[in-house]
Amino acid sequence: MSVHSPTSELTHTSLSDIACSPAQRTPSDQRTAVDKALVLLKSLAEQDREIGVSELARRTGLTKSTAFRLLGILQRNDLVERVGSDYRLGAQLFDIGTRVYGPTSLLLRERLLPHLADLYVLTQETVHLAVLHDTDIVYVNKIHGHRATRSPSRIGARLPAYCTAVGKALLAFDHDAAEAAISAGLPKLTDYTVTDPAAFRAELRHIRQDGIAYDRQEAALGLTCVAVPVMGPAGRPVAALSVAGADHRFDRARFAPALRRVAYEAARAISTAAKAQRRAPSGAGSAPAA
Repeated sequence: MSVHSPTSELTHTSLSDIACSPAQRTPSDQRTAVDKALVLLKSLAEQDREIGVSELARRTGLTKSTAFRLLGILQRNDLVERVGSDYRLGAQLFDIGTRVYGPTSLLLRERLLPHLADLYVLTQETVHLAVLHDTDIVYVNKIHGHRATRSPSRIGARLPAYCTAVGKALLAFDHDAAEAAISAGLPKLTDYTVTDPAAFRAELRHIRQDGIAYDRQEAALGLTCVAVPVMGPAGRPVAALSVAGADHRFDRARFAPALRRVAYEAARAISTAAKAQRRAPSGAGSAPAA
């Protein structure tokens, strides 16, 4: 008699059992049970609040009964959590998400958290830590300020690098990634987004000279941001730090000194860790330097 693991049962039995019956399916909905589970997760990820079954069913085009059964399966596997009658993403997804971009991003998140906290103390505004992934930036950490404004940035979220301060701070020192972003196009997200390749290249040159990057409502209206790169031992950025706030009250230049100071200390910490690793005996099991 064969023995089935819980994962096997979820994949081959549970999800199949909770798929729409032939009577429930419509010719336009040929999605598999896995497709439907994934679309539920994506719908939850798009919201900053818990959502009820009825709204999730409407957003995903599922019947309410199918959505409810799928959510039950996802909840038992810690992929969603139930809050009263509503649902939100579960802790297991966060654990999985921290591994998506490899151990380096996770190590940076842990190693630079004290410096991100220092930046928050100095500014009392929302602060970010981000890394470059292809032509996007990934937010690996964030601390909300007391006067936080609405922002598309969330831990684990990806945004186009060309329209964010952290992204431009990193693209300025990565020619290949910058040219790839330009080649892919610079779509206008707001009226302030820099979409002209020549103007964008000129801005990156200025960032390389000055060491400071700005987002002037380019990713979202009403949101402004200032960022600096955090340099690694090889003299190339490994991450970027930023301060963000509402454009109507935010003085971008005021935060430049604090950002430079914290980025310098963060770079020193990374360099010290790299030197310590090189001195460690082979096979000692030390974590790789960022």
